Amino acid sequence: MAIATAYSQPFIPTESDTRLSEQSSRILASHITPGSATRRLKIVEDDGGEQEVVIPTAAFHLLVDILSQMAQGNAITLIPIHAELTTQEAADILNVSRPFLVKLIESGEIKCRKVGRHRRIRFVDLMNYKQQIDSQRMQALDELAAQAQELNMGYD
Repeated sequence: MAIATAYSQPFIPTESDTRLSEQSSRILASHITPGSATRRLKIVEDDGGEQEVVIPTAAFHLLVDILSQMAQGNAITLIPIHAELTTQEAADILNVSRPFLVKLIESGEIKCRKVGRHRRIRFVDLMNYKQQIDSQRMQALDELAAQAQELNMGYD
């Protein structure tokens, strides 16, 4: 299974990948145990050869998350936290247009640096912006729900 980096196309699972991922994620999720810093996995080759590997528990959880997303048919892309993205890659992550992202950069809402004429956005800065905007949206939704309840608009 090839999983894309920030600089290539996302991996889109096939129907057979989706079915296999669903089975695999259930099995692996049942082996998640709190408190352990590492997990041991045994790899069994088609020829019967075996090899054991020890991975950090965080990587095990990430593997389960990747398989769960694939089981839902979602495209997968892994992006290192220190990665720098183009404006188009950043816009795709936020699900906005590139011109809208450029306006966010020009207004100072998202930091960037210039490489020649091109803008580069650090992934961590993009995620900080996303977390901030998501928090503001949740606060606005909570306020709307509270107002709807005060006005007896049928929302419980």
